[in-house]
Amino acid sequence: MTLTLSPHDLSTGHNGDVPEGADSRVVEWVERMAKLTEPDDVVWCDGSAAEFDSLTRLMMERGTLIRLNPDYRPYSFLARSDPSDVARVEARTFICSETEDEAGPTNNWRDPAEMRETLDGLFAGSMHGRTMYVVPFSMGPIGSSFAKLGVQVTDSPYVVASMRIMTRMGTEALKRIAVDGEWVAAAHTVGAPLEPGDTDVAWPCNSTKYISHFPDSREIWSYGSAYGGNAILAKKSFALRIASVMARDEGWLAEHMLILKVTNPRGRVMHVVAAFPSACGKTNFAMMTPTIPGWRVETIGDDIAWLRRGADGRLRAINPEAGFFGVAPGTGESTNANAVETLWGNSIFTNVALRDDGDVWWEGLTDSAPPHLLDWRGEDWTPNSATPAAHPNSRFTVAAAQAPSIADTWEHPDGVVIDAIIFGGRRATNVPLVVEARDWDHGVFLGATISSEQTAAAEGTPGELRRDPFAMLPFCGYNMGDYWSHWLEFGKRLRSTGTVPRIFQVNWFRKGADGKFLWPGFGENARVLEWMLERVDGQVGAKETPLGYLPTSLNLEGLPPVDWDQLFEIDRPALLAEADDTEKYFAKFGSHLPDAMVAQLDTLRAKLNRSE
Repeated sequence: MTLTLSPHDLSTGHNGDVPEGADSRVVEWVERMAKLTEPDDVVWCDGSAAEFDSLTRLMMERGTLIRLNPDYRPYSFLARSDPSDVARVEARTFICSETEDEAGPTNNWRDPAEMRETLDGLFAGSMHGRTMYVVPFSMGPIGSSFAKLGVQVTDSPYVVASMRIMTRMGTEALKRIAVDGEWVAAAHTVGAPLEPGDTDVAWPCNSTKYISHFPDSREIWSYGSAYGGNAILAKKSFALRIASVMARDEGWLAEHMLILKVTNPRGRVMHVVAAFPSACGKTNFAMMTPTIPGWRVETIGDDIAWLRRGADGRLRAINPEAGFFGVAPGTGESTNANAVETLWGNSIFTNVALRDDGDVWWEGLTDSAPPHLLDWRGEDWTPNSATPAAHPNSRFTVAAAQAPSIADTWEHPDGVVIDAIIFGGRRATNVPLVVEARDWDHGVFLGATISSEQTAAAEGTPGELRRDPFAMLPFCGYNMGDYWSHWLEFGKRLRSTGTVPRIFQVNWFRKGADGKFLWPGFGENARVLEWMLERVDGQVGAKETPLGYLPTSLNLEGLPPVDWDQLFEIDRPALLAEADDTEKYFAKFGSHLPDAMVAQLDTLRAKLNRSE
């Protein structure tokens, strides 16, 4: 087939031709996708400011975007999605490995041949009446040895605009594919073709949704959604699900982790990565303002980390993303002032509320709500309304470079040296405020057993544990048991150089007998970070317990009294009962469960029993 490319319907500086120097394999793939989806136009995106401006003007004309008051939020926009398209759809997210065993019990698996047949049928003609945008992008700084490349085709200008913020997108990434040779193919359509005479809607999507990953061929196919991780395929789909398989095969780690640069009062710079499941304060920790003097915390990344052993033998990490796609509700001056300051302009907000003065608002942004808003559906809202003004999963999309907390090394092509690894869950009981792992294998056990207690009837039985190992439950692209084995093997290689980061577990959410939180959290978490990094620096001691090493003291100066005994209580019967639950959970992985995890569980039980 010979593909005829025509100019964009709004001038973006494109002449409709394939860019000079484009890799022939990319061109051939784009031609195949155009033949399958039958768009009216094909546009190769260059990532320029002029292109972004044309896309936002196009979306304003279509009603997809509302321009915010430039006096409050310059060059910023509000999008309202279809009410059926507001979050990731884990039940419609599939790993299409050759066998179900390779995907493991924590993933939805489909036979790759059957899934390709289904997707071919859905994608056929799916872009009628629309433009196919070709979006080349780099995850990580272009030219970095850590970076990986991809090309997404999409018929959603919202996705293109988001990709420009979230990745290094455009001409330079396309050129790099011809140099590096490897790239991930990502196909996306909203699944809403337009035939002559059809009237378009502001947020096209389809009630049928598939987010399908083919780890063996490094492909992603997404149908039916225009929202977030379902459609911005560089994010969870590439940077975690596909990248985790690449990392396994190539000997590195692709993790759902933030990255911090921390400078202590003595001027020593250290870096940490931390994995937190949802609702565990991840963004707040990534942009923390310490409450204790002399400590400085800067942001390298808020969501994803790629880690490799560097040429010096030490563990190094990059943030593969270029922007933040953060949850808006709960982000406010009192909880995350750095995030609020980041959003001064040049931002896309999705499903938040609109103020009468043309600015945005969401629950938690300010202590009190405005007297009148248009809610995330565009309907009148007052503080007496029964529903939230902003959707609970409403988002902001903004360049990371805008954050006042961003570190000057956040784009270093060789990454930053990692001194500590942190795992955290949301636990009202059993898990102390902080514990240090005895060694790497014990740290992997702590990561493998991250969990949060269910808190509402809709989520399950109150008190029941939701397991989220390494905060990767929805994002690991292969069998979780094999993932743990990969971590264990990776640790062996690090140990061979003698430079292994320390591993810690934290829990900001332990409650007392009165049901109230025992720890103030937010910026006060710097006190726990201080203890962890002083342990790395050999400055403070600890006591050994069945759970690992606990602090003998923390810097509590200036805090109201805290109940130390409850924060660090080791409830032996409750922990032994939880060990039984862990054994049942581990049994799900059968022969893929590493022997080291069984040994760690046996050691925990033995130490608890000896502590009577």
